[in-house]
Amino acid sequence: MFAVGCTPAGKSHGPTPSKSKKGQHAVADPAPARDPEAEQRAVRLQLRLLERDAQVADLQARLDDARQEVVRAMAKLQTLASRAEAASGMAEAEIALDSLKVVGQQAGPYIAQTAQLLQMSTAEFNNQNYGGALYLANQAKGVAAAGRRLSLGDLGTPRAGEVVFALPLRLQAVGRGNIRSGPGTGFKVLYTVDAGTPLVAYSFVDVWVRVSLEGDRNGWIAANLVGKRQD
Repeated sequence: MFAVGCTPAGKSHGPTPSKSKKGQHAVADPAPARDPEAEQRAVRLQLRLLERDAQVADLQARLDDARQEVVRAMAKLQTLASRAEAASGMAEAEIALDSLKVVGQQAGPYIAQTAQLLQMSTAEFNNQNYGGALYLANQAKGVAAAGRRLSLGDLGTPRAGEVVFALPLRLQAVGRGNIRSGPGTGFKVLYTVDAGTPLVAYSFVDVWVRVSLEGDRNGWIAANLVGKRQD
């Protein structure tokens, strides 16, 4: 949970409605901080810590998967992927990487991560570990797909100054709050969420975080209303 307040980060697009589209009453946003610059720096640091935690957890999960793959390979060598299957998966990952590069700078973190996974896949392929190569190629395709989803506007038009996380963050609401159409209190309230609601965060602008709920319900929430998911 963030212990700081939030400040408006965008111009108003009209009066804020008292109710969301689904008839829910909007709730009050956190009060402005006394030192906006210090508050924004603190929030950015908190968000980066959450991002790093997610990266560490993701790397640990991959390490566990790799260990399980080795155990399965030692027990049942016949179940490993064939050379052709691994080569096909790597080719698909290469195409996904090329298509992601077309998106541009917005997808930078995703491009780097996809390229790294593809390089690891190639190394395993050269070592004739075709099962490991296919696994890493599939991981690369997944990262590329996530990058394209954000960068091509599935979550909305990128905002000025928007910073994309290296990978989506699994967060939750730590209090009842508004999900707005843009990063600021001047933007329309789309709906509200209660404490404990699971969210996925993709980027941030100042003290506002771009999140999604239930796949296609997207918007912005004040950073001090989200925290690390407990599950």
